[in-house]
Amino acid sequence: MKISARNRLKGKIVEVTKGATTAHVRIEVAGGAVVTASITNEAVDELGLAVGGEAYAVVKASDVMVAID
Repeated sequence: MKISARNRLKGKIVEVTKGATTAHVRIEVAGGAVVTASITNEAVDELGLAVGGEAYAVVKASDVMVAID
C-alpha cells in the first residue's frame, strides 16, 4: 500500500457493526487502543473487512492538536 497520509495505524479488526447505510469498524492498534471508523456498508463489502482481519486506521486532518494533563 502506498498512501501520502502519515498517520496510519496498523491493527486488527475487532468488530464490524453494519447499520442501514453506515458501518462502524473497530480496529485494535498498538498498545491495545481501539480506533473506530464510520464508513459505508458498501466500503466494508468492497474491502472484505471482517473480524480478525488486518487493516490500517488512516487519519487525515488539516490540524493535529497536542494536549497534556
